[in-house]
Amino acid sequence: MGSILLFNKPFGVICQFSRGGLHPTLADYIPLPGFYPAGRLDTDSEGLLVLTDDGQLQHRITDPRHKLPKTYWVQVEGVADEAALEQLRRGMKLSDFTTQPAEARVIDEPSGLWPRNPPIRSRKIIPTSWLELTIREGKNRQVRRMTAALGFPTLRLIRYRIGEWTLSGLEPGKWRMESS
Repeated sequence: MGSILLFNKPFGVICQFSRGGLHPTLADYIPLPGFYPAGRLDTDSEGLLVLTDDGQLQHRITDPRHKLPKTYWVQVEGVADEAALEQLRRGMKLSDFTTQPAEARVIDEPSGLWPRNPPIRSRKIIPTSWLELTIREGKNRQVRRMTAALGFPTLRLIRYRIGEWTLSGLEPGKWRMESS
């Protein structure tokens, strides 16, 4: 069995080791050779990234047939209501596919949350709210597309959990080894 590394990816970091461009990469944070991300997070998303040095394990983590649930904390513009949550729970038609049903609930801002750098835009007249969404698929920018389709654009997106692994105790830019 290979090794698992959990990384709290900061905003603005690209999910690759090769350099090129203006953004920092995983190589700026993880000095260990032979580890590869099992899945991706957009540059403008934060949170849990699982890396492994075992190709079979990497495939198993990312394979849609295994459907590891992924939980996100999502700060949205506006105050999501029960009707919006119900749409997320039923599955939504987006332009190119219909999402599987998600677990969705309104939450308070997660305690102990680090400040984002740069901060999100804020407008005095438009309130924000936090959602906790759990999905079992992971299409490109799916969570952002889902909230936007409901009229609640995503301002901040943090992946908190993948399967059994969580961000607990992991500061932004830090990593730790786990047993697989």
